[in-house]
Amino acid sequence: MVHRLTREQARRVALHGQLLTADRPAGIVETIDALTVVNIEPTAAVAPSADLILWSRLGWPYQPPDLVRLFEEDRAVFDWGGFYRAMTDLALLIPEMRRRPESAQAREWLAANEVFRREVLARLRAEGPLRAAEVPDAAQVSWRSSGWTNNRNSMQLLEMLVLCGDVAVSSRDAGGRRFDLAERVYPADVAHLTAEEAGRERAERRLASLGIARAKGVAQPFEPIDVGEIGEEALVDGVDGVWRVDPGALVAADEFVARTALLSPFDRVVFDRRRLEEIFGYEYLLEMYKPAAKRRWGYFALPILHGDRFVGKLDAKADRRAGVLRVHAVHEDEPFTDEVRESVDAQVEDLARWLGLEVVGPGA
Repeated sequence: MVHRLTREQARRVALHGQLLTADRPAGIVETIDALTVVNIEPTAAVAPSADLILWSRLGWPYQPPDLVRLFEEDRAVFDWGGFYRAMTDLALLIPEMRRRPESAQAREWLAANEVFRREVLARLRAEGPLRAAEVPDAAQVSWRSSGWTNNRNSMQLLEMLVLCGDVAVSSRDAGGRRFDLAERVYPADVAHLTAEEAGRERAERRLASLGIARAKGVAQPFEPIDVGEIGEEALVDGVDGVWRVDPGALVAADEFVARTALLSPFDRVVFDRRRLEEIFGYEYLLEMYKPAAKRRWGYFALPILHGDRFVGKLDAKADRRAGVLRVHAVHEDEPFTDEVRESVDAQVEDLARWLGLEVVGPGA
């Protein structure tokens, strides 16, 4: 069966999967479970990405210390590949962990540093959890890279061991990550799945969270954006090519109740820029890596969602020392109606209250 969708239907399917309707989720773990991944990018121009993603779904009840507790104490959430994930998904990641590292360079480097690896695991067993800076560099062969990881042997080894599943991220704070043996962080009673079983279930969960996706997409290092043959075929009016859609989401999308939301630049709804333009007709680029003079929307501009459309970008910065959320600009993709402007202003005020700040800037 091939479904034929309008762009409006496709947008609503996508937003329903990402919990961006008026029907808000009940709690943090439920939200992470439904989204499957929550980006951990720590840049806090407004707030760290994970906090923005969860606040945009849960609203004012969400508080960052609750996520910390679920991650560090309750172990209901874990950190792998730069994302928070529900611990119930660990079994789906283990087959991939067993394949790591994937590159020949990394495998050869690990093999050449087998003594170093054993020493680090022994140190974690005796002293962990530890930061990378607390692990002496005893590499037999130094890691070579043209990037920032060059010669950062302790960090590189710990990163690889996390990906392999031998080590896990135990906690995070302003000083960075602490690492410990995986057996102290992950539960022991994890289901054993084949790579095929795990891959299929991950793809099914991914499609449920995205609502609509391509069968094939640009390769991503830790969490794909495509779903293979999962779901059913769909065509979207005015968009080339075939999509895969979660049939259950089609029914839910018919009951779509809209709201306004301010999203993290690392939100999964906007992460796939091509999909974003094809379905939503929305142009977005994170400009924090651009020189200030070349930015159109700002260092950490937040995409603005209103109903089932993206309508602009919020250029704001949290000045915690001054106790204010500085709104530099609200960029309107098209001139806002009074109703849109009131809804966006209300969201900015809600964001500021959640951060414990006062709004200053245009319209404040």
